[in-house]
Amino acid sequence: MKAQFFPYADENISKKTPYFTYGIILVNVLTFIFSFIDFEGIVTTYGFIPANPSILATFTSMFLHAGILHIFINMWYLYIFGDNLEYAFGRVKFLLFYLASGIFALSFHYITDFGSSLPVVGASGAVSGILGAYLVLLPHMKIKAIGFYTLWKLPTYVIIGSWFVLQLVLAFISVFTDWSNVAFWAHVGGFVFGAMIGFIYNKHLWVKLVKRYRK
Repeated sequence: MKAQFFPYADENISKKTPYFTYGIILVNVLTFIFSFIDFEGIVTTYGFIPANPSILATFTSMFLHAGILHIFINMWYLYIFGDNLEYAFGRVKFLLFYLASGIFALSFHYITDFGSSLPVVGASGAVSGILGAYLVLLPHMKIKAIGFYTLWKLPTYVIIGSWFVLQLVLAFISVFTDWSNVAFWAHVGGFVFGAMIGFIYNKHLWVKLVKRYRK
């Protein structure tokens, strides 16, 4: 989840308590603590390995993380942006969207690196889906962020848009080099899926509004 800007708040305050967002964060944190019992064994068993994929690992890998910084960044992005999508989609639909984003992200990674024996772990793909949908639904929402040693208040399309461009560039670089073990294509895949769902959701809302005002 690397980016030029690190967001610390947005100006869109959710009208309801995002219980499912908090619940997902809690499950991730508890799973991370539990993984210390046998970290390498758990990651190898429950992480998603493209060369040996499994349905179980597709789900479990989304709740495992490689380190404190890894889980902190993912959960922080989820905390900042998840509440507004939970309010927009509804709690159950938000949870299904979150899981579907993670699955699509892993599928995208599998297609681009299906021979890899390295286990993939982390909520990055699912959180990327949230960023994609947030960008489509709230493109002009102001986000407070730290970047280049300065505090900023910039619209979503700048903060999240620049993040996606960076992930895309790093993903293409990863095709030709092995400088990083980060699954950048999973980030790209999750984001694209989230953006598509955001467009579909926006279109659905537009159709409902047109029907309402034509009556």
